[in-house]
Amino acid sequence: FIFKPVTMVGCSTASCKKVAGMRCPTCIKMNIEHGSFFCDQECFKANWNEHKKVHKRAKVAIEKSTTILAENTQMTYPGFEFTGPMRPFAQSPRRPIPPHIQPTDYARSVGGESESEQMHRSKLRVLSPAMIEKMRVACRLGREVLDECAKVIKPGVMTDEIDAVCHKACLERNAYPSPLNYYNFPKSCCTSVNEVICHGIPDGYKLKEGDIVNVDISLFHNGVHADLNETFLVGTVSEESLHLVKTTYECLMKSIAQCKPGMRYRDIGTIISKHAEAEGLSVVRTYCGHGINDLFHCAPNVPHYHKNKAVGVMKPGHTFTIEPMINVGTWQDVTWPDNWTSTTTDGKRSAQFEHTLLVTEDGVEILTARTEDSPRGAVWFEDVAAGKQ
Repeated sequence: FIFKPVTMVGCSTASCKKVAGMRCPTCIKMNIEHGSFFCDQECFKANWNEHKKVHKRAKVAIEKSTTILAENTQMTYPGFEFTGPMRPFAQSPRRPIPPHIQPTDYARSVGGESESEQMHRSKLRVLSPAMIEKMRVACRLGREVLDECAKVIKPGVMTDEIDAVCHKACLERNAYPSPLNYYNFPKSCCTSVNEVICHGIPDGYKLKEGDIVNVDISLFHNGVHADLNETFLVGTVSEESLHLVKTTYECLMKSIAQCKPGMRYRDIGTIISKHAEAEGLSVVRTYCGHGINDLFHCAPNVPHYHKNKAVGVMKPGHTFTIEPMINVGTWQDVTWPDNWTSTTTDGKRSAQFEHTLLVTEDGVEILTARTEDSPRGAVWFEDVAAGKQ
């Protein structure tokens, strides 16, 4: 048994009113917080038959997240004119969240609305050192989850399989997948293929040779959110698609390189637009980067196009995302009747990359940066940008 004194946490035995002084070792290994604390060994042993059900429920919930997958059945929206070849496919049931995972305030909301976000989203906050450390941990976990998803991307894999990997990886890290039930979004990540700009819903679509797919990962851990995404190449892609992905990644990194205290958030859009347009591409205007902390989306707004009217100046302790969406053709978008999937109006391809960033005293820290353990290493997208892939 592992003793771990905890301040003012009650014993999990229903009839016991004492303060906890230990945690179940199995719960620690499984990252189970709720119901894992006991006052002493005797109370823990007496409650073991009931308590071990917590472990079983957690294991069952995690297994269910990967065993039920969508069918490869194409769907449609009667009367809707699609702009490109992508179509919706059948979706799997919503994946369960075990009770030991700390939920967001919208996780069980009927409309998926975050009350805290609605109350505080307009405030641009400087985070405390303790909150910054929480963000570092959450963002590291977010990177690990995206890397797990990247490992399974290949022709023939359903986007719902990517979602299953994401969901399970979040739960294994004691994290809630932030997209799930956010304004009723039905899945744990977004998978946006080819002409889909963003917010693609994972379903029974099987990736094909030559596709490009963006995987957008967000998670909630220890009271804060992390957010990042990358566009992946499925097999061998066309020169046009490679150019699009390469330029989009460069747009992100060029804008990050200029971030520092005193920079206006509106100037990020000028940097991105200048590079994208010089490469013959366009910048999506409907969606933007955002502040992120204990709120999923909040101030500042970070548009990616020039001549925007975003307010605010970077200060040490700000955390926010930059996530440019770059198109081969027009910048304009249209949303499918599912109220989420956004595609280009001309059916041409779109790519996106995103990092969560922390403004430091003399620059910026990429909290969601790739690591040497990331698939194909930390420099995979630098190699793409250099034309080596």
